[in-house]
Amino acid sequence: MREPRPFCLGGRWKTSTSTIPVINPYTREEVARVCTGSADDLFMAAGHAAAAFRITKTLPTYIRRQILHTIAALLEERREELVDALIAEGGKVRKIADGEVTRAIETITISAEEASRITGTIIPLDRTPGGAGHTGHLIRVPAGPLLAITPFNYPLNLACHKIGPAIAIGASFLLKPATATPLSSLILAEIILAAGYPPEAVSVIPAPGSVADAIVGDERFAYLSFTGSPDVGWELKKRAGKKKVSLELGGNAAVIICRDADLRYAASRIIAGGFVNAGQNCVSVQRVLIHHEVYEEMTAGIISELRALKIGDPRDPTTDLGPMISEEAAAVAEEMIRSAGARVIAGGIREGALLHPTVLADVDPSLPIACREIFAPVILLSPYRKEDEAFSIVNASEYGLQAGIFTDSLETVQRAFSALDVGAILVNDIPTFRVDEMPYGGVKGSGTGREGPAYAIAGMTVEKMLVINKR
Repeated sequence: MREPRPFCLGGRWKTSTSTIPVINPYTREEVARVCTGSADDLFMAAGHAAAAFRITKTLPTYIRRQILHTIAALLEERREELVDALIAEGGKVRKIADGEVTRAIETITISAEEASRITGTIIPLDRTPGGAGHTGHLIRVPAGPLLAITPFNYPLNLACHKIGPAIAIGASFLLKPATATPLSSLILAEIILAAGYPPEAVSVIPAPGSVADAIVGDERFAYLSFTGSPDVGWELKKRAGKKKVSLELGGNAAVIICRDADLRYAASRIIAGGFVNAGQNCVSVQRVLIHHEVYEEMTAGIISELRALKIGDPRDPTTDLGPMISEEAAAVAEEMIRSAGARVIAGGIREGALLHPTVLADVDPSLPIACREIFAPVILLSPYRKEDEAFSIVNASEYGLQAGIFTDSLETVQRAFSALDVGAILVNDIPTFRVDEMPYGGVKGSGTGREGPAYAIAGMTVEKMLVINKR
């Protein structure tokens, strides 16, 4: 019988009688068994985090920076192990799994660089007579321990986006990874401890959402960083109490194809953005709005690009699209396609957790499938006549994470930038584009706050003022 893998509680590895299997979505085999934490374990982790914060907040910048560089080096050293874990636990295809490890290393490295950029400023206070003879010194200090909750789709890099900035500022943390994909986070815990971060400051505990809900309101945590579904995220924000909150939630990202767009290039990018990670991405291309004069040509180009995708075993380095996280998730997406009321021109076939890349054409933007987040390898094509119509369709969504527009017109770009209610607009690229130093986050139902190490650091810190009377 497989020995259950322990979790990390205040730097110590702990077993429990409660365990969960980790299932390979492609083979449907159990690849590991992991101990899960109880509510008591999470509350103990909060106590460890509060105690350790007194130590971590005093660590010199150069020590925090060195620890982060060591973490990055150890991630590289254990690259193959991490790639195999990402494939086994999440069904991620090898090239995407390897890319996620690369991005995790970059995220941690950027966090190390940003640790040296946490600076202060001097504020003259004599602009009014009452401030004469006084000078202000303003610095940023860590708000307190971090509670981080991460999803299954990018379990390593999204954990690094929360933990990297936390270490950069000198904060202790509790990470609760998704129960479907805990292996990469547990390896990350081993790496952080090996890099020399104070052990009591480190807790990584897989736990069911129902158990984790109890810890969200614990005031020993000063900051909650959550990435996941909108329903869960907004509910957690209600329970978070006085702590600062960052939410990275869902989306149904749109791309606008103008009649002056480079259609061949746009088609290749749409395929990349719609089907990467089996469409399980908050900024996966979902809605493609195409000017009616180029609609048929663009549709043909998308189908041509789609035919080049290799579908199947994620362990094969040549595979482009593997399974979704579970057969249940794939079945939900299959039912959404079946009941969409739109024309399926590619895909729509499911084999277990493997949903073939699917394209729906002539989709009415008001259909339920166009208004929801599908989170699957499905893209929807809709024609439009005027740019203002396309802008209105994009904005009709309850979400507002990122959007793309393909055009050579600077005037159109400026109008789109002014009109679209999203966190970022990508010109001549897809909304799926993200590099890890950029500010990333949405508006409306897509969340609040921004990720990217520099921006996460700003969120996790507070301003502290010293006023000196020079007399």
